[in-house]
Amino acid sequence: MSEKIRVKTPIVEMDGDEMTRIMWQMVKDKLLLPYLDMETEYYDLGLKNRDETDDQVTIDSARAIMKYKVGVKCATITPNADRVEEYGLKKQWDSPNGTIRGMLDGTVFRAPILVKNIKPAVANWKKPIHIGRHAYGDIYKNQEIKVTGPGIGELVFTPSGGGEPIRKVIHEFTVPGIIQGIHNTEPSIRSFARACFTYAYDQKIDCWFGTKDTVSKTYDAEFRNIFQEEFDANWKDKFEAAGIEYFFTLIDDAVARVMKSEGGMLWACKNYDGDVMSDMLASANGSLAMMTSVLVSPQGYFEYEAAHGTVQKHYYKHLAGEKTSTNSMALIFAWTGCLKKRAELDGTPEVGEFARKIEDAALETVESGIMTGDLMLVADPDSNNRRVYTEEFIDCIRQNLEKKL
Repeated sequence: MSEKIRVKTPIVEMDGDEMTRIMWQMVKDKLLLPYLDMETEYYDLGLKNRDETDDQVTIDSARAIMKYKVGVKCATITPNADRVEEYGLKKQWDSPNGTIRGMLDGTVFRAPILVKNIKPAVANWKKPIHIGRHAYGDIYKNQEIKVTGPGIGELVFTPSGGGEPIRKVIHEFTVPGIIQGIHNTEPSIRSFARACFTYAYDQKIDCWFGTKDTVSKTYDAEFRNIFQEEFDANWKDKFEAAGIEYFFTLIDDAVARVMKSEGGMLWACKNYDGDVMSDMLASANGSLAMMTSVLVSPQGYFEYEAAHGTVQKHYYKHLAGEKTSTNSMALIFAWTGCLKKRAELDGTPEVGEFARKIEDAALETVESGIMTGDLMLVADPDSNNRRVYTEEFIDCIRQNLEKKL
């Protein structure tokens, strides 16, 4: 390949932590920079730099995505008390993902990376099932009370502008028990609906949504009503023109249908449902390192990232001079997803075509039996299967890529 392919508009690049930071540089050096004339708006979201900037770097990176529309992020550490001590931090900083998601008003969508020699645990799944999780409210922002004896548990809303409080009896206790209160907001639900329809339309796949509105006639029913309002007002004609559909059913029916389907849809889930079902999907397809992840904002911002963590154990081995066999597929697909979206927005199909060639080269590498240790455990048994080290795996992908250029 004599001349590099030009990426017209800068990409917001957010570097990360530990072993994923090491692989991030390998992917750039071996699969991207030799072939692309690419400018990035670089932000170091490594834990030390977040601490040194009082996390301002995370805020700046989110603002940059608002400017350039497309970003790609490495995995980062959300510090607990042990990490504060290990890194000598000023405090336990918030999750960068949570900060960026909040600023962009986005929803995270995940889907498996399918290869022929790693079969899904559900035999009839032939196409990727995409999960969209409404990561706001519900039990994750709840209040709970442990009831110690007889009494009345009530749900109370007091209007801030005056007026009589609204009170409903939850339960009249005669014995010890528990109470839980959860909430959501109309703007958050509507943003979730818009993000789901935006993603489904972008991917040209059906959008499924399920709640339990037959039981939860106000809370879950509000989700259903807002989704339908948003679809009818802004998406119905677009979906029809694209040959895709929006399908609502009860959440238990959705679970049953998904298990019997071939896949190939976006499954929009409320917070708890999405938390559980995304883990089921990852497990059923072998590995978190074989999952794509993208944050989609209803304002048209896209942030691509690896679905997994920073691979701490492998990083410590790396620091000790030991070789690791760490899977870089999710990081590679974060970059290719970002490049394809950048190509679409810029009108540069050659960039998108190059990104697809990287994906094909990566898939062919695994399907030829060359894989990292995590995939050896779940791949179909074959005498041609060969476990390779982290950098070897990326080198093999580059060899396959060279054949396509």
